[in-house]
Amino acid sequence: MPEKKYSLSPDQIVRLIDSQEGCIATDRITVDGCKIGFMYREEPYQDGRPDSGWRFMAGDEDQDYMDNSDNHGVYQVNTICNYDPEIIPLLDSPPGTAYIRGTDGEFELDEEWGNPQD
Repeated sequence: MPEKKYSLSPDQIVRLIDSQEGCIATDRITVDGCKIGFMYREEPYQDGRPDSGWRFMAGDEDQDYMDNSDNHGVYQVNTICNYDPEIIPLLDSPPGTAYIRGTDGEFELDEEWGNPQD
């Protein structure tokens, strides 16, 4: 498999948040450079590595795309913040929360998707 060509180079990634936690993001964001259109937080999966529980997508990925593990990767949340800093104010939301980017370009709570635990 060819190596991925990310839309940001390593020297463009700066520290925007104080977290070492990981997340999953699709290549539509990290390779194609799309803004995040859908994000949700599930219970963090702890396998010896700190997981935030956040999952980030452009929002136009279909099921076949999502089923192919080559189309996404594990990153530090800070890295994904560099691709789309607009997510930063939402990162403290509890597991079960989902946001979708509205037609106005702003994130809104996706109440049909998630069920946050307080």
